[in-house]
Amino acid sequence: MTFLSRISVDNDERAARLAGIGLMLLSISMFSFGDALGKFLVGTYAVGQLLWLRACAALLVLSPVIWRNRAQFRHLERPWLQLFRVVLSTLEVAAFFLATVYLPLADVVTYYLAGPVFVTALSALVLREHVGCRRWCAVLVGFCGVVIALRPSAQTFSLPALIALGGSFSFSVLMLITRSLRATPDVVMASSQFVGTFLLGAVMAPFGWVTPTYGSLVLFATAGLISVTALFCVNRSLKLAPASVVVPSQYTMIVWAVMFGFIVFGDVPQPATIAGAVIIIGAGLYIFLRERKLGREGSAVNPPA
Repeated sequence: MTFLSRISVDNDERAARLAGIGLMLLSISMFSFGDALGKFLVGTYAVGQLLWLRACAALLVLSPVIWRNRAQFRHLERPWLQLFRVVLSTLEVAAFFLATVYLPLADVVTYYLAGPVFVTALSALVLREHVGCRRWCAVLVGFCGVVIALRPSAQTFSLPALIALGGSFSFSVLMLITRSLRATPDVVMASSQFVGTFLLGAVMAPFGWVTPTYGSLVLFATAGLISVTALFCVNRSLKLAPASVVVPSQYTMIVWAVMFGFIVFGDVPQPATIAGAVIIIGAGLYIFLRERKLGREGSAVNPPA
């Protein structure tokens, strides 16, 4: 490979990583809105009902795309890993909304923000991605900011908290599997996840069913539309960049949690929350700017740290 072609490859890789970070940030903003909407709905409706109606709306939107790309569902790579990914995705979504029934949204988000630490460790051990000490430090600093901002409640070791923490770990493994299956078409990844929540929701929905109003049906449909768009963004993000690079963007959930908590649930942010948010944003910006710097220096010679 010539020197000029090496530069071209390095620049393409760096552009892909930056695009991956941008898509992950966009997906987190949409997921945060959907989480707040889901928290609002489970105050009246059962979790299974939320999962089922949300998945119905998502699959209805996706049905023309699924039909047009039906040939892509044949001969998928590593089918058992694909199935495991669907199971993890379904359990993670169910765990999140089940935890929000018993815990404040901020507490649940706290446990989920442990995800980047899980992903960074597992991406180094399982995917053999290079994770340098500087990125490790940035991730850990970001997690410290989460603890400062949200300060987990005294219910830290309750069953709902363990459900949320288990969901966080499932989400982390899901991110790694999605990265390893990046050759799978986006429509297959997204639609298979909604099929999983549709089936689980169909089993759970009859228990505690409440007939929804027309207004609530609109909210369920909105939740489905948001989740479709967000899933496409996060799946594409993990195809463009390593998991250890894009998943720390998950820390921006704290900013959205503060905003939606204030607007929807009337939670006034405390000084500690604001201070923690500043630390989290700083850690995320460090990772983003370091990616740009390494792109100029040439990542093939100097591995990312």
